[in-house]
Amino acid sequence: MRPEDFLTSPRSHRAHLLSVIAIAGLLILGSARAAGVGAGTAIPPVTPNAPPAQTPAPDWQQYSTPKADKIVVFKSQRKLELLRKGEIIRTYPIALGRNPIGPKLWRGDGKTPEGTYFIDRRNPASDYHLSMHISYPETADIKRAVAMNVDPGGNVLIHGEPNILNHEGKANLLKDWTA
Repeated sequence: MRPEDFLTSPRSHRAHLLSVIAIAGLLILGSARAAGVGAGTAIPPVTPNAPPAQTPAPDWQQYSTPKADKIVVFKSQRKLELLRKGEIIRTYPIALGRNPIGPKLWRGDGKTPEGTYFIDRRNPASDYHLSMHISYPETADIKRAVAMNVDPGGNVLIHGEPNILNHEGKANLLKDWTA
């Protein structure tokens, strides 16, 4: 047998190959019609290297908790409530200062102020989660401190856990620990 005989197919092989090509073409055409292609619809052209279609970003506001307009702390229950228009929207367990019973009287007494205060600023560089400064001392707090001849203090914040905690630190959060 000559080498050319391997490169050229006999006639029977050519006929068989044409039959396979014809059947494959019919299958492809039938699949395309079943998919709706060729029956009035066309496959849209794709631009080479076109960026994928962008889906709109989700509106995260629909998933968020409504913003509170009031914060109420129940010291004896170790509970903080966030309210919006008089309705409770969230409740959190809290820890207080190292000497929590009674109102705050002077700087460093370890007590939590009692009264009506406002969130007057946030501390984005805090070592604690969501650190918010309250408007303590108010006029009544200052008058009481002056009458007692003490400094009322003033750097009082509501905040979450320290940003970095180990296992032992998290266990201690169950106790009153804030300054």
